[in-house]
Amino acid sequence: MTNVELEKYLDQFMCAESGYPFGPDALVFKVKGKMFAILAQREGREYVTVKVKPEDGEVLTSQFADITPGYHTNKRHWVTVYYPGDVEDGLIHDLCERSYELVVSKLPKVQRELLAGGSGKSA
Repeated sequence: MTNVELEKYLDQFMCAESGYPFGPDALVFKVKGKMFAILAQREGREYVTVKVKPEDGEVLTSQFADITPGYHTNKRHWVTVYYPGDVEDGLIHDLCERSYELVVSKLPKVQRELLAGGSGKSA
């Protein structure tokens, strides 16, 4: 997995937008203005930071050496996955999807319905 590969994957998510609100070193993916993934590099390793349910974050950080509490984020609700490492690409994709879905689930009903309807248009 690389950040370039993951960026291409995340670009496919409905209504996903990316930009650099924190400067040129961190590519942030948002849906309807809410962050769901941050791609960056630290100490020579690429990583993605994603939103998780707190109980999932605890399990993931205990099972994988390359999953840590979220870097520069709320450590209870975000995890950082470093790669390459002990986390398979499929799990990284799954964590990104779960993060997206978690953020979407907290959006106002009208925005959730637009996304569920598959229109792909911004509200």
